[in-house]
Amino acid sequence: MPPFRARPPAVPTVLLDDPVVRVTRWDFEPGADTGHHVHGLGYVVVPMTDCAFLIEDAGGERRVTSRAGEVYRREAGVEHNVVNGGDAPMSFIEIEYK
Repeated sequence: MPPFRARPPAVPTVLLDDPVVRVTRWDFEPGADTGHHVHGLGYVVVPMTDCAFLIEDAGGERRVTSRAGEVYRREAGVEHNVVNGGDAPMSFIEIEYK
């Protein structure tokens, strides 16, 4: 039996996966989340919409707002759950470098 989920899942769509990068589009309805995960690769995020992130990690939870097109990068090893903490759909492109 699958585990109970209180939130709807975010929808990942892999756009490219080759020997150099994996590019995934993530779409979130309000309240949707990725589920807790650890990034095995470094990555760049490009918000396609304004994003009202609710980040849940070992330190608790925090809210982060990113504007459409406002790019940021993280190293491998980041461990968190990403939630759409806003009231509008949001989406971003995640580029993982291998």
